Order: sequence, then C-alpha cells, then structure tokens
Amino acid sequence: MDNYKIPAQTRIGHVHLKVSNLQRSLDFYCGVLGFELITTYGDQAAFISAGGYHHHIGLNTWHSKDSGPAPERAPGLYHTAILYPERKDLAAILRKILQAKYPITGASDHGVSEAIYLDDPDKNGVELYWDRPREEWFDVNGKLEMYSKRLDLENLLTL
Repeated sequence: MDNYKIPAQTRIGHVHLKVSNLQRSLDFYCGVLGFELITTYGDQAAFISAGGYHHHIGLNTWHSKDSGPAPERAPGLYHTAILYPERKDLAAILRKILQAKYPITGASDHGVSEAIYLDDPDKNGVELYWDRPREEWFDVNGKLEMYSKRLDLENLLTL
C-alpha cells in the first residue's frame, strides 16, 4: 500500500439523494431548511444549494419514484451532515424547525460540535450542526475530545 493521503483541503462537494416524491422533498429541503432551488431536470430531479453554489444537494426519483424508504437495517447512507457557519445559525434553523412543527429525532453535544438530527420525508437522516472553534476540540494533553451528550436546546435558543 502506498503512503497517499487525501489533501487536507479536500471537501465533500455535494450529496445526491434518491427520493420518492420530488415536490415533497423540495418542500422539506427548501421550505423547511431554507435551501435555494437552483435547477430542475423535468419532474425527476432538482438541484438545491446554499448561497448560489451549483448544488449542495441533488434530489432525484430516477430509481425511487413512489417507493418506500430504504430499510433501516441495511447498508446505505446514515445521514447527510449540513454544517452551519456559527452557533447562532444552528439556533435559527432550530427555531424554524420548531415553528414548522417538523419532528426532531435527536440533539447532541459532541464536544467538537453541536448537532440536531431529523429525518427527511424519505427517512434519510439529516444532521444540522456547527463546529466549535478547532482550538476547543482538544483536552489539556492535546487529545481530541469527542463524546455524545444531551444538547441543551433551551440554551441554544437563547441566541
């Protein structure tokens, strides 16, 4: 095996999800989460983004129109993680989700980040999170400090 390491500046550019109903998914991703519709391919696919990027999320019904969700206990996507720039932005989307009465499946403080979890209409997991500043990720010995504790949503909503 060679010593190749992926460059540190590499980013994951987008996720493309199979959905059963394109409009219902657009209602969630654009209507609830606030993504912008960039373009559609007929009535079978849509590309959405934050801030006008060509697309952060692709949605399509090419192989999944009118189908049920993927089995929970089978290989596949666990969740799509959407990184918000600041804690106040995570608070703002939490307020929007609560206002829309959209169900939240979990909320965790991971030490390095704070996250809110929900499922899209096709039961694809969605994590909404913000990263704490990198210098706060490590203990006094320089060891990465990650865990899963209950996120104090009431405190988050004070922002």
